[in-house]
Amino acid sequence: MGSICCEHCTAACCKYLALPLDKPKTARDFDDIRWYLMHQGVTVFIEDGDWYIQLPTPCRHLRPDNLCGTYETRPKICREYKAGECDYSGGNYGYDALFQCESDLASWLQKRKPGKRVSGRASRSNGQKDASSRTTARRNGRGGP
Repeated sequence: MGSICCEHCTAACCKYLALPLDKPKTARDFDDIRWYLMHQGVTVFIEDGDWYIQLPTPCRHLRPDNLCGTYETRPKICREYKAGECDYSGGNYGYDALFQCESDLASWLQKRKPGKRVSGRASRSNGQKDASSRTTARRNGRGGP
């Protein structure tokens, strides 16, 4: 291996986004996570008690040689990334839990609360539209977030 890990890197850290999620508390929250996991390539994980959604999408500035096309002006989040956190050199993520499909979540929930099953789409008590009503509104030309 050369003196710089990046020389041998496959740019794994540049090929996904991992965004924090609010810790699920209700059946609706868990059902939303189940919905995320129904989408191909999406994973959800818990790390140090915090929940994240991971979306497989490469940076548009990643060059074919796996180097950064905007290295000199790359965002602060990229600049702060340390070699010890590198997906190439590390790889032992130490997740509290990893969900790659809805059945992973169902199994985890079953182990935590035997006899209880989270399912269905409960309505939001704060008046917020659920994802299906937003999608229907967009399809019907009424917009929506």
